[in-house]
Amino acid sequence: MATEDGHGAQTSGEYIAHHLQNLQVCKVDDAWVWNHCAGNPMAINVDSMFFSVLLGLLFILIFRGAAKKASSREPGKMQAFVEIVIGFIDSSVKDTFHGKSRLIAPLALTIFVWVFFMNLMDLVPVDWLPFAGQAVGISYLKVVPTTDINVVFGMSISVFVLVLFYSIRSKGLGGFIGELTLHPIAPTFKGPGIIAAPLIIAFNFVLEFVALVAKPVSLALRLFGNMFAGELIFILIALLGIWQLPLHFGWAVFHILIVTLQAFIFMMLTVVYLSLASEEH
Repeated sequence: MATEDGHGAQTSGEYIAHHLQNLQVCKVDDAWVWNHCAGNPMAINVDSMFFSVLLGLLFILIFRGAAKKASSREPGKMQAFVEIVIGFIDSSVKDTFHGKSRLIAPLALTIFVWVFFMNLMDLVPVDWLPFAGQAVGISYLKVVPTTDINVVFGMSISVFVLVLFYSIRSKGLGGFIGELTLHPIAPTFKGPGIIAAPLIIAFNFVLEFVALVAKPVSLALRLFGNMFAGELIFILIALLGIWQLPLHFGWAVFHILIVTLQAFIFMMLTVVYLSLASEEH
């Protein structure tokens, strides 16, 4: 029971459910209501939106401040850190993206740092911000945006739209459609093979369409699954009460690797997908 572990009258199940519940707002009977949005597809996860925007602004302020104070004579620690990150992203993009675009490197930098900041919120002890929120009347508060399936799918769908854009720009609409229908089995439009051509085209389209749609789905679910599992482990550790401290520290140290790796994987897969979309063949 959570009562024995210092979590008030909540059971362990209620404690876990409370920490996994987003602060939501939705419209019911022409009135906006809070936290009564079960099953409402138009509900807005306010906490995920707030922390996503806040961390995005933090990223802009840090890098803008480093750029304004940049000096070739006496570079500061922040400038050195920002230059290391930019150099790392730039070399990764040059090694992976084989087309020509001024968007890819800034996009990769934004994705890596923004996702890293959102993932990093998982290292904040699970009770600190929710309990602070309860003190000011906020019933629920999830502070890790990448554990919200809506946030990760929003990012992956944005990448998917860019993949479609670069595919059509590089290959043309006809080339893009041909890529979906004429591979991997090339239909024959002469002789007896012309009879089977429509079936081959339909078969190709099913295979290629599934592969195309799988890109944003796998991109989102990989990030969501890893971060949600990490958050859940932190919550389970918190149920131990005072005995959580050594376990929390040990898991946090290991989780730093996951936080960084997942941001890097999301960024690299985005660059790979856009590179494949930009190839002309």
